[in-house]
Amino acid sequence: MRHHPPLRSVAVAAAAVLTAGGTVSVAGASASTPSAQPNAPALIPAPAQEVLGNGSFALTPQSRIVARGMAVPVARELRQDLRPGTGYRLPVVSGPGASHDISLRIDRSAIPGGQRREGYVLDVRDGGVFLRAATPHGLFDGVQTIRQLLPVDINAPTPQAVPWTMPVIHIADHPRFAYRGFMLDIARHYKSPGTVERLLDEVARYKINIFHLHLSDDQGFRIVINGFPRLTRIGAQGSVGTDGRTKDPGGFWTQQQYRDVVAYAAQRFITVIPEVDTPGHNNAIIMSEYNDTQNPRLNGHPQDINCSLNHPPHWNYTGDVGYSALCPHSANTWAILRTIIRQLTAMSPGPFYDLGGDEVPTTVLNQQQYAYLVNREARIVTRDGKRAMGWAEISSPGTQLPPGTVAEYWNPASGSSAGTESATDAVAKGARLVMAPANHAYLDQKYAPNTPPDLGLTWACPNGCDVDQFYNWDPIHYVSGIHRSDVMGVEGALWEETIRSLREAEYMIFPRLQALAEIGWSPRTVRTAGSAAYADFLRRLAVDGQRMAAAGIDFYRTPEVPWMDAAR
Repeated sequence: MRHHPPLRSVAVAAAAVLTAGGTVSVAGASASTPSAQPNAPALIPAPAQEVLGNGSFALTPQSRIVARGMAVPVARELRQDLRPGTGYRLPVVSGPGASHDISLRIDRSAIPGGQRREGYVLDVRDGGVFLRAATPHGLFDGVQTIRQLLPVDINAPTPQAVPWTMPVIHIADHPRFAYRGFMLDIARHYKSPGTVERLLDEVARYKINIFHLHLSDDQGFRIVINGFPRLTRIGAQGSVGTDGRTKDPGGFWTQQQYRDVVAYAAQRFITVIPEVDTPGHNNAIIMSEYNDTQNPRLNGHPQDINCSLNHPPHWNYTGDVGYSALCPHSANTWAILRTIIRQLTAMSPGPFYDLGGDEVPTTVLNQQQYAYLVNREARIVTRDGKRAMGWAEISSPGTQLPPGTVAEYWNPASGSSAGTESATDAVAKGARLVMAPANHAYLDQKYAPNTPPDLGLTWACPNGCDVDQFYNWDPIHYVSGIHRSDVMGVEGALWEETIRSLREAEYMIFPRLQALAEIGWSPRTVRTAGSAAYADFLRRLAVDGQRMAAAGIDFYRTPEVPWMDAAR
């Protein structure tokens, strides 16, 4: 998917740091804001405001986590995060705090009205740590900052003999964008629920709050749909490459496994958005249902679902795209899609269902056919109580987008170049945008030519897309005519044509996801290769390499970063 051109022809400015002279520089104030002091905490994403003081707080074996009411589940998550590396019990208690305790409190009055969804205030003092937020989600975001204020060995799986100190600091923080997403394709190469949960843990550290799950494509359908057992019995057997089944035989999730992953994500305040791409990228569905003549949900002639270039359809386990499509005017198509949508929306408490909508050339469906399917499917999604989401092609001529629709802009085109009309047309039709231009947000692209040699694609980044490319852009100003109110946020997408294992996924995700997380969270600033903001981001990323190494995360040691013993 999206691994060729369209088928149609600075680091954040310095955080607020209290200097020896008593002056304060505030994050995002201007392009000329001086960079953070070298001893400032290496926080990613950079907070909206931070003031560094003198002294430190020490976590001890007697330390407790103090919380009541809605703060208790977040406190328990914090205890679970800190116990392995420290070896401390860190009991969660509801009484008054004492010296060396960490206190978590829901306090709406501490957060300005427009920042209450995820805003938090964190005060680290020599006698205790005090975290306040208006919501449990805000507390969870603050907890990720606490974890980064501790020594990097806090991510180790076993107790480490280091002093567990944090600098005295005041942080008032909230996100720039409400949507900060990570997309994972488990259709091209299957990933188990356990692997996905590990990745959820890893991306949550950077305040990612959306998990976009690509469940189906030409090579595989990965979720059980009751009433259509062939979708997984046949459609889940293969993967990209090796003739589909030789070395990587695919797999699928049960509905209970899907619910478990959704619940696991929710504990980390991450919303899951399911995607079954339509009307293209559907060869796995077509191959599964083409001969399903005995299914009582179909009319006995399911061959009419196939509007692909191939008649009859056949498997293609390469990375090719643009050859398959469900027929928009087949009653069997709608029997299948209604069932998929109904079951996935019922299992997904978040507000969105992603219908896909990309890469359907006119040689497969004409524009009228394409628009008919998108319009009808979007109405079904709306009737099921969700907001429709799709790739930005859903804004093309003839489509009628329901209120609340979200279009994801993936095209590398910027400014007013050809291709940007998918973004401006979506906005003109009342949709909001998630920005994910492939040359700044596609985690499947190589870092540099031939790097890594056996992973990644190059269509969006022929010269490579390293950390600088992921950091030095702005979602609001990327396409001409787009305004702040049009943009919900950003998303990093990992397409898996070449990626088979968790370690390969980690290697392609990190450290570029940190750059996207900061784009989505931190205040706007001038981000250019020569800016003080970018230099400060690289400084903080060097420390974060130590955190990743302690956690056992495989990542790319880009030469852009002065890594600090990251290969420990």
